Amino acid sequence: MIQYSERYLLRPMTYDDIPQVMAIERASFASSWPQTAYEKELENRLARYLVAVRLDGAEPGPRGVRRRLGRLLARRPAGTGDIVGFVGVWLMVDEAHIVTLAVRPDARRQGVGQLLVLGALELAYAHDMSRVTLEVRASNDAARALYERCGFRRIGVRPRYYTDNQEDAVVMSTPPLGDPGFRALFERLREEHARRFGPARQGPAIDRR
Repeated sequence: MIQYSERYLLRPMTYDDIPQVMAIERASFASSWPQTAYEKELENRLARYLVAVRLDGAEPGPRGVRRRLGRLLARRPAGTGDIVGFVGVWLMVDEAHIVTLAVRPDARRQGVGQLLVLGALELAYAHDMSRVTLEVRASNDAARALYERCGFRRIGVRPRYYTDNQEDAVVMSTPPLGDPGFRALFERLREEHARRFGPARQGPAIDRR
């Protein structure tokens, strides 16, 4: 189970995380949810939200040292540092649906997006879901490439799905999660992520419900 590497902690989102999550959302999307929407999502029995936290001192050089020193002086517990990404998943009957995923601009191309997708897949496995689906903007080549690397495939299009500019959404889905080939891919991706960003360690459960 990937909980965190030497760089990041993946844990359930809390109410205290909402301001940082909203800032990431505003930097990533043309439109954003109000704070009350996230508060309701955290109370939604079908929803699960995870945040990726950059571990103190993970950044190289003086900045990383300052972060670690600042945490020590403030006596801030691990896991309460800067949030660099988040993912929201709805568990609907036997299918998990990724409703949102975003990475802070300065943390992109550093493995955060893949870690969040792996966390979503792990949630789906933990709840015996049959597959995972999502919608992504047709123009978002980087996101589509990430999902494809994680085993998602295009299964359809929702015309004019996004209200801000009437852009189409590409619908993507995993194969059945019980498929041996997909399970092998999932395990390989976890191992590759751990090799690249540090060994996996045991951390807080990503699903407390």
